[in-house]
Amino acid sequence: MDTERIRAIEEEGKKAFAEADSEESLRELEVRFLGRKSELTGILKGLKDLDAEEKRTVGPLVQGVRVALSEAFSAAAERIAREGRDWEAERIDVTAPGVSDPMGHLHPITSLIHEIEDIFTGMGFGIADGPDVESDFYNFEALNFPADHPARDMQDTFWVDSDGLDTRYVLRTHTSPVQVRYMETHTPPFRIIVPGRTFRCESTDATHEHTFHQFESLVVGETGSVTVGHLKRVAETFFSEFFGRSITVRLRPSYFPFVEPGFEFDISCVFCGGKGCPACKNVGWLEIGGAGMVQQKVFEAAGYPRGKYQGFAWGFGLERLAMMKFRIPDTRMFMSGDLRFIRQF
Repeated sequence: MDTERIRAIEEEGKKAFAEADSEESLRELEVRFLGRKSELTGILKGLKDLDAEEKRTVGPLVQGVRVALSEAFSAAAERIAREGRDWEAERIDVTAPGVSDPMGHLHPITSLIHEIEDIFTGMGFGIADGPDVESDFYNFEALNFPADHPARDMQDTFWVDSDGLDTRYVLRTHTSPVQVRYMETHTPPFRIIVPGRTFRCESTDATHEHTFHQFESLVVGETGSVTVGHLKRVAETFFSEFFGRSITVRLRPSYFPFVEPGFEFDISCVFCGGKGCPACKNVGWLEIGGAGMVQQKVFEAAGYPRGKYQGFAWGFGLERLAMMKFRIPDTRMFMSGDLRFIRQF
């Protein structure tokens, strides 16, 4: 076989690819030199008819020419693509303002917690925290809920599988266990707030959720130094700051195992100022949460001498406060994960 012809094909192909000036002409040259009906492909098909000596000479030569022409074709394709680009259209104006990627933001409950923390730290309060999974002792017993106490029926509880353990555990039903944990390691006087997530095994509706957030405040000092009057004043100062208007607090007798005396507390309606409206059912007051003077049994559970200290605790559900502040009709929206709702804040 004429090896000179094979080398001539290589030279012709390289020259043709180098001179190609459009994608259309390049495609035609590819078919001509590398296609199934090209002269080079025909030589490859004819290798079977050659003797062994010719095969050893012609085979590698044809394959080398094919590789060289393929590389010439690729180089020509890159050149034509580069020459055909509209560089002016692709020019980047480095002085133009950039477009930021969309970013997330805080959940409305998280923002609410931060706002509450700012108000209370401004009044000299510290912030305490505790575990979501609590022992029966901290969640119930230390808060004056003995094992057979009927008040336990007030709490719909998620019990954790505690097989093989000496202690029973629950998903905490309130943030009050943090009070006992804090008192175990701190000596009065002190004043703290405890925001956190809590859990109740109950049916959900527009005003109830199985997972929600609570806030509570604890102030403890020597006996006689902390009174119900202080409780009422702190609550009124907080709510007035939070809602940006003068708020009055009303206390009504009630029962909670961990306080004595205990109160339900209401605030003057933030929508009508106490005049009466559909939001407050025309009574001028909104029920918010519970409060009272800390039971001496709670102090004893924390390791304090009975009668030495006195204090008050009060708290409320954060979702309820957020519903009032943002005019949200259904508490389930907060935990729905619906971005259409979250992006409004």
